Amino acid sequence: MTQNTPLNVLFLCTHNSARSILAEALLNHLGKGRFKAYSAGSSPRDKQMPNPMALHTLEKAGISTAGLSSKSWDVFATPDAPHMDLVITVCDNAAGEVCPYWPGQPATAHWGYADPSEVAGDDDQRLEAFRQTLHLIHRRLDIFINLPWASLDRMSLEKSARELASK
Repeated sequence: MTQNTPLNVLFLCTHNSARSILAEALLNHLGKGRFKAYSAGSSPRDKQMPNPMALHTLEKAGISTAGLSSKSWDVFATPDAPHMDLVITVCDNAAGEVCPYWPGQPATAHWGYADPSEVAGDDDQRLEAFRQTLHLIHRRLDIFINLPWASLDRMSLEKSARELASK
């Protein structure tokens, strides 16, 4: 990996509709070409779409939602899929599942977040849950994207990404 090659990061969750979508869009926004983020789910529902509140939260934060879609993680386990450097689970369910074989054996980490789509209440309360989740993801990604390039080799990357789980 060179400084001219973006670091590919895959965010995983069960349905790929909220947390992983927020993380994908935010890293692509913050990464400014240094990172290329993707997201997928271990078991997205038939015709799964990104949660409308996730998309609304991103748009209100000035983050592009272009190209965001819910998809199975199987898409990234095929020979012609982009090579991942780092795979991060963002929900506890996906973290406990047996993942497919990832070509290139990328570094892995788990950053758990509560599911904002499960928050009860009116739309304002639910939107606040999405805003809070975006804020928590932003805090970790801010640290992550500012790591020195030399610390992003596979072993250092895994160590750094796992340490961020406690931030």
